[in-house]
Amino acid sequence: MKLNEIGRIAGIQKYAAGGRDKQSDHASSIRRKDEVSISPEAKELLESQRTNQAERANKLNELKQSVSTGTYHVEAGKIADKLLPYLKFPKE
Repeated sequence: MKLNEIGRIAGIQKYAAGGRDKQSDHASSIRRKDEVSISPEAKELLESQRTNQAERANKLNELKQSVSTGTYHVEAGKIADKLLPYLKFPKE
């Protein structure tokens, strides 16, 4: 019956000594910097969002006013039409 296996002790000693070996030292010395590149499509979307912010703010203010005055009308049929594809159940 073996109580102490040599292989196990060597593995534990690596961690006790800081867990560093030659390969990890070499890998840490060659660190690459992270780079981010934004696609032209994403830049275009960002620019279009910036130009539409004024229009969006105006529409939001109009909606807030109509809700606060009680003149905002919700068309239940349009909402139902938009929700229907998500609520369709498979036929049995």
